[in-house]
Amino acid sequence: MPSIAHEYLELTKPRVVALIVFTAIIGMFLAVPGWPPLRQSVAGFIGIWLAAASAAAINHLIDQRIDRLMARTSHRPLATGSLTPIQVLVFAIVLGVSSMTILIALVNPLTAILTFASLIGYAIIYTAFLKRATSQNIVIGGAAGAAPPLLGWVAVTGEVHPYALLLFLIIFVWTPPHFWALAIFRVADYSRAQVPMLPVTHGVTYTRWHVLAYTILLLIVTILPYLTGMSGLFYLGGALVLGAGF
Repeated sequence: MPSIAHEYLELTKPRVVALIVFTAIIGMFLAVPGWPPLRQSVAGFIGIWLAAASAAAINHLIDQRIDRLMARTSHRPLATGSLTPIQVLVFAIVLGVSSMTILIALVNPLTAILTFASLIGYAIIYTAFLKRATSQNIVIGGAAGAAPPLLGWVAVTGEVHPYALLLFLIIFVWTPPHFWALAIFRVADYSRAQVPMLPVTHGVTYTRWHVLAYTILLLIVTILPYLTGMSGLFYLGGALVLGAGF
């Protein structure tokens, strides 16, 4: 049997949160020449990580009915009954409050505000409303998931720079083709749970065309850092090769 600590860790969606924090770190390193300031970087890393983990736990809480019906998520702690809703709610609140405290005290208020907005955007606006309301849920809700590099940038500079918004845009455009590919693979799950993902409402072929269109758009967007002078030829080559592979 998994331990209670393991079940709480599962609530935080560690692989997803790791990707979120990784993109936040990239934003920190791109924001300043040389190494970013140590205190803001470490505190920003911890604060953003805690906020992402809090949002993930709230996602488990809201989606517990859906999770029980889907093979991909049926092992989650609430779906199996390993944890109770009140335990998950308290855990999410503690993580969220800790995140905001660290960001306000050790980073800057703007990072705290933007991080809190991202938490609410994913945990409440996307999970509780958009996911069940429209087949374009992941397009609209993707803004919350695209925020981490912007958050990392603001953590070490205290301001929102156009280059930071460009990093946000890249992940925002990447999210739909990435997630729709997963939705195609798990279309039976989403259909059984009555979640109106695009392949459920419009079919797999229609979704594949959307994936292709967004992937082309993604390739164009990833060239913008080179065109704006943010990055050089080495980045351009990588973006073109990886974009073509995608």
